[in-house]
Amino acid sequence: MILPLILFALSLSLLAVSYLFADLADLFLLAVPATLASLWLVVSTGLRRWREGPRAPAGPVVIDGSNVMHWRDETPQMDTLREVIRHLSNRGFKAGVVFDANASYKLAGKYLDERALARRLSLPRDNVIVVDKGTPADPILLEVARDLGARVVSNDQFRDWAFDHPEIREPGHLIRGGYRNGKLWLDIG
Repeated sequence: MILPLILFALSLSLLAVSYLFADLADLFLLAVPATLASLWLVVSTGLRRWREGPRAPAGPVVIDGSNVMHWRDETPQMDTLREVIRHLSNRGFKAGVVFDANASYKLAGKYLDERALARRLSLPRDNVIVVDKGTPADPILLEVARDLGARVVSNDQFRDWAFDHPEIREPGHLIRGGYRNGKLWLDIG
C-alpha cells in the first residue's frame, strides 16, 4: 500500500508543479494520466485489502508437497505449490512443505535438494523437507505438524497413520483443496 501512495504523492506533486509554472505546461499532459493511474492503484489496493480483512497470524501449516503438486490437472506442477503457498500466506499462515524423495524428479526431471526446492518455492530453506529414498513422507509430515502444532494441507486421508496420529481426525486439522473451474479452493474453515 505504501508504494501506490508514494506514486500518487509524486504524480500529484508533478501535477501541481506543471500547473503552477506556465513554461512546464507540457508536463501537465504527463502528470494528469500519472495522477489518475496512481490514484486508481491506491483505491484498488485499498479495496482489495478491505475485502480480505485484517491479516491475523493463522499459524503454521505443513503442506504435503507430493500430494498438492498434483492438484491442478493431476499433473505435478511447481506453480500449483506456489499458488497454494501464496494463498495460505495471504491468509496469515506460515507454510512448510514435506516432499517424497522422488517429487523433484516429477517436478523438474532431476533431483533437487531442500535448498533448491525452497528457492523455487520462495521459502526459507528450513521450511522444506525432502525425505530420504525409501522412507515414507507421511509419518514425517505428520510428526512435523504435531511438533509445530500445525494443520496439514493435503487431500490424503492418512489412514495408515491414523492410529499414531489421531489428531488427523480432528475437524479442521486437515485442510483439503484443489481446483474448480481453474480456480484454487482451500477448505480452511
